[in-house]
Amino acid sequence: MANEEKPKQKMGFTIIKNDPTDGHKGFGIGSLSLENVSPVIIDVEEGTASVEIGAMHARSDVERGIKFTVDRADSEGGKPYWLVWVTIDHKEDGPYYAGVTACEMVVNREKRRGYKILADHVNKMDKSMKRQIIVEHMDAPSKKVLATFLEQLNPELWKRSEEQLRQDLFVE
Repeated sequence: MANEEKPKQKMGFTIIKNDPTDGHKGFGIGSLSLENVSPVIIDVEEGTASVEIGAMHARSDVERGIKFTVDRADSEGGKPYWLVWVTIDHKEDGPYYAGVTACEMVVNREKRRGYKILADHVNKMDKSMKRQIIVEHMDAPSKKVLATFLEQLNPELWKRSEEQLRQDLFVE
């Protein structure tokens, strides 16, 4: 498959353009636009972060082939992940990380079971799109991974971001 030839480490945000009006009037007007939202998956054990566009529809490499439930016992012994919704917006001096929200996820590949609360994932994506920063519930090493990832990905966006983002990720 062509996918296997791509490098494993994905750097750079894919900005998803999704204009609900798309030049026509009628159905879809007033729908949520997912423009400028990118999902970042943090592998807690590996200490890595990558943009996983498939996570927009719960089809990232991590989630594929897994049956998710809201019962932690189903995925016991699984690997912890964070799905982080990152929203980029623009202000006068340029683009910045405007919304950053994290959702918990556990995947047990052996059992093909996982734990996540879909409603939480949807609500956190919505809050990210509303320019909120919600990362205080993340473990400290994962916060550091996220901070480093966002800063290295685009130092200019990182510098222009709200002070709260750096403080909440224990940077500075």
